Order: sequence, then C-alpha cells, then structure tokens
Amino acid sequence: MTLASASFDARAMGDYAHDWALVDVETSGLTPRRDRVLSVAVVTIGPDGEQTGEFSTLLNPGCDPGPVDVHGLTPERLRGAPTFDQVAGRIGAMLQDRVLVAHNAQFDYDFLAYEFARARMWLPVSRRLCTLALNRQVDPPTADMKLGTLAAHYGVPQLRAHDALDDTRVLAGILRATLREAARLDLPLPLVSCPPRAESTFTPQPPKTPCAYRNPGRLVPGGPLQQGMKIAITGETALARAELVGRAVSAGLNMMQSVSRHTSALVTNDPTSDSAKARRAIADGVPVIDEPTFLRLLTDVRSGTAHEATAATGTAAAAAAAVIAPVTEPVTTQAPAGGPVSPTGSATSTPAEAVLPALSPSGSVPDPRPPSSLVSTSEDPLKGRRVLVVGGVHAAAVAARTRVVELGASAAINLSASVTDVVLLVGGPKDRRMTRITALELPVHDAHWLTAPTVTDQGTAAVRAQEPQVVPRGGVIDLPIQNGTPAPECYITASWAPQAGCEIDVVAFVLDEDEQVTFDEDFIFYGAPESPAGTVRLLTGGPAEQTIALDLASMPPATRKVVVAAAIDSAATFGTVGAIQIGAALGSSGAPLARATLDAATTERTMLLAEIYRRGPLWRLRAVGQGYDHGLGALARGYGVDIAD
Repeated sequence: MTLASASFDARAMGDYAHDWALVDVETSGLTPRRDRVLSVAVVTIGPDGEQTGEFSTLLNPGCDPGPVDVHGLTPERLRGAPTFDQVAGRIGAMLQDRVLVAHNAQFDYDFLAYEFARARMWLPVSRRLCTLALNRQVDPPTADMKLGTLAAHYGVPQLRAHDALDDTRVLAGILRATLREAARLDLPLPLVSCPPRAESTFTPQPPKTPCAYRNPGRLVPGGPLQQGMKIAITGETALARAELVGRAVSAGLNMMQSVSRHTSALVTNDPTSDSAKARRAIADGVPVIDEPTFLRLLTDVRSGTAHEATAATGTAAAAAAAVIAPVTEPVTTQAPAGGPVSPTGSATSTPAEAVLPALSPSGSVPDPRPPSSLVSTSEDPLKGRRVLVVGGVHAAAVAARTRVVELGASAAINLSASVTDVVLLVGGPKDRRMTRITALELPVHDAHWLTAPTVTDQGTAAVRAQEPQVVPRGGVIDLPIQNGTPAPECYITASWAPQAGCEIDVVAFVLDEDEQVTFDEDFIFYGAPESPAGTVRLLTGGPAEQTIALDLASMPPATRKVVVAAAIDSAATFGTVGAIQIGAALGSSGAPLARATLDAATTERTMLLAEIYRRGPLWRLRAVGQGYDHGLGALARGYGVDIAD
C-alpha cells in the first residue's frame, strides 16, 4: 500500500478519520471581496479514505476572468456556464456536515464564503483543514509545499495543473498520505473552527490612501500647517466631521484617529474635554487648537517632504541581495510608543553556557549570537540538524534550545518528519511523544551531548536538500528581491505547541516612520484580518499556527515597518506556552527561507515576534522575541491604535 492509496482502516486512524469535502477553486484574482470564482470542484471522502462523491463546473462570473495565462479560462470558455447562485445549493449539500479541505484552505474558504453571501446563503462549513498547514507540521523533505511538489513526494499522479477537478483529485491523494504521516508522528490535526461569517465581513472596504508626506513634527504656536503633519480631532465640530477631514486630507495633512507623542496638533472646540485624546494631548504636550483656527490654517498649508520611493533598482548590489543574506548592523528593539515596559531577555540574563550541561533553572536567555554570526561555519557541528528538546523546566529548556542554535542546528518545537535528534532533559521520559520518538528510532541524547555533540545516523528523519537559515533571537536577514523589486509576497508563520488552556492571537501593525499606525485599520487581527489595501493579511492555519501575509512589492512608501506580534487571551503567559517558532517563506506554498525559535519569555502576555522593515531598496526581517506583561490593548495603544478603555 502506498502513502497515497485510497483506503485505510478508519478505526485504526481514530482522530484522523472524518468525513471530508475537498475543494479547489480557480478565481479571477486573489482578493475574495472583489474577485470571483471561475470554476469549482468538490470531492467528498469518507472516514475510510474512499471517495463518496464528485462535482465540478465552470462558472460565469459576470466579469473579466483575469489571468487567463494562469488558469486558461477565457471568456469564450465561460460563456454559457451557470452562475454561482445556480449551483450553490448543490455545493452546499456536499459541504454540509463535512470538514472542508483545501491547499491554503483560507483562500478557498474565503472565496466560497463571499460567493455564498452574494447568493444570499450561508456557507455550511463549521470546520476546515488546510493541507499546507498540516504538511508544515509534518515537514516532509520537499523543496516547497506546492501541490505538484507534494504530489510528486507522496506518489500522487497530477495530470492538469490549475484544473479545479484534477487539482482536487490530487489533493485527495495528498490528504490520505499526509493523514498517515500525521498519525505516524502522533500530530494533532490543525482543524480550524469556522463560525458563520457576519454580513459586514462581506462589505467591500474602500482602500484608504496613506499620506504622501513625511511628518515634519509639531505645529509651532502661531506657525503654519505643513503637509504631512499628523492631526487628530476630538469632540463636536461645527463643520461636519467628514467634510473637515476631507479638506485636511486634500491639503496633504495626515488625519489620525488617536493621539501620540508624534501628533502635530489636536483640534477641539472644548479644550477642557475629558476625552482620551484630550488627556493624551495634555500628557504629551501636543498643541491644541480650535476649529476656527484649524480652518484658517487650512487656507495656507505649506509644502511638505514626500516619502522617498524605495523600490529596488537593478544595481549589482540589488542583484547580490536576490538571495537571503545575513546582516551585521547593530540591532536594538524598542517598546512601542507609550507602551508599558517589562521586556524579557535583559542584558544581564544568564547565558546558555552557564547552565550547561547541568541545565539548572536560570533567568531569561539573551540573544545567543550577534547577527554577524548567522553564517554557518565548519565550527557549527550540528549544521543542518533539527533538534527537539523534551522535558526540563522552562529555563532549562530555553537554555538547551539556545545552545542548539549556537551549534548551528534548528530548534524544533514539535515532533515532525524533519527532526534528526532529541535531547532529553529531566522529566522528558514521561513526555507523551517519547513512544513515537522510540518507534521512529530517532537518536536520543542527554543534556551533556550539547557540550560536545557527535552526529550519528539520521535514522528515519527526512532530509531536505536546502535547510532554512537558522536565525537567532535578535538576528536580521535581508529578504530576497526578484527582478529588481521585492518578492511578491512574504509569509511570516508563527507556530507553537498545541495549548489546552488558552488561545494565542497573532497580529500585525503597519507602521510609518514614527512607528505609529496611520489609521486604526493598519492594526491587523482576528476581527479585522486584512488591511484596507489588502497588502497585509492574517491567515489562520490551525489552533497552533497563524500567518501574516505581506505584499511587500505593493507597500506604499509611507509604510516603513510591519511588526508581527502575539498575545494570549487569558491569564496564561508565554512562559507556560513555551517556544514560539517563526518561519519566513516567499508565497504561501514556499519552503521556509529562515526559521527562528523564540522562547525567552516568562511572565509576559504579549510578545513582539518579528519586524519587517525597509532599509534602502531592501526589506529586512528581524527575529525579535521581546515580551511584555501587559495585554494586547496596551500594545495596540502604544502603536497609536484607538482602543476604547
């Protein structure tokens, strides 16, 4: 029986046996709220892996079909096809009471959700499974996670790429094979709950235009307004608020929804107001002017300095940066403006060497290596290895993983097909994964091995031709460019060990040169998972994995940095959660270019995971790992998001 064979014993598969509805859609574009489904295919599979149904059809979208060179669906081919509302009932019946499965499932789910909403119907899906997320957990030794690559790895024949029905049949083979691998490794399925989508979710939001000018600073008493100044308004105004804001935006001002130390002026007709904006303006010394003064100043707004265009050019230096490269610049990480302190990883923390080989409890672990040491050398005895640390109190496990990175290896946080070695600390033999580790015949070492490791046979571990770059906490890398411009999309995926007592939310802040959001919609979180222009999106791959997708090539010049963070929604802390792993990949199906394991937190409830920021023509990624004891609301306020008390 091959990995991709059609049937298996449903009773033996246990938690891996479900009724599945595998879906693939071809679309006119990449934005679900705007673009349409051109073809759809659904294949249903029972708990025993046998196919139980199949349906596919072309669809008449009533619009331009988009990139014909990709999907081959010309207007002539689509002419006469049914509209989505004519087949929605049949598709819904196949999805009902089944787990929706797709490769990059949120993409297919979102497109179907919008199409069902346009047809005035609910999408009857309560759970979904992403085969991309599942394969990221399994971590097979493939060059990437594309459908065709995984099909070749698992021995699934592929006849017509980008044909919805053939892609769905291929997906069925990949699902069967990956379920067997997940069962072999005892990995939990990354099932995602899909509550009914709110009506407002499907209301297209017009993109907001960032201000084209740099912030010149605060308004000088008696002086003029200048393009790029950050202006906030609070309280009642004589002129309609929308008209007042419209005039200011037309004049080149940057109208903000909150007040920070970077605000140029606050406009209010009640300077004694007890509003949050007024209180913050007084606390930070922000100039306050009334509406008549503001209107008078709007008649003579001085010219500002435009944001510099930072598109890469075809220079030799840019060409040299077309591959991932280490950076040696000094790195400092600051708390968001106005945010509370209590960071982890202070300079006085105990280094890893001080607690090895005994691995006794210690304080937070500092950055193990400076960015200049990112290049692996012959002195990295574990280069290319992936080491899982099992057992130990939190500080001891942190020290061990830090040492793993120092030795050139990648520190794993979960058992996967790519794990080459296991380090067993105190209490490790009682870990539930040890049964699987023994069955897989993985090399198991004690803590002393990390002082002078010797490499043994890989055992059953998968070996990838090109392993991801290992980035230590605080490390910085250049992200690749293609044809003189940033890669089309960069995916920053955060993952952690499954948690029973809490949920972790990954968020992103799109920041300007003052490290502030331009408007509240630049705060990307589960309630608002996409920026207005669609350049930053939150994707949920499962309860222990979330991704921030960045369209770097389309970022406006005003965007200087994107901060990716995580927050815990309960009294739990990142010390109890353990390590967070971040991976950077180009495209949703790309293999990780780089990985970092961040686990120095103890009492913190929010953590800065990564910063993606401009440096000349390039975008850079910094693995941060900075934690704070306060909650997500305080973190958001620090970046200028207007959060109600």
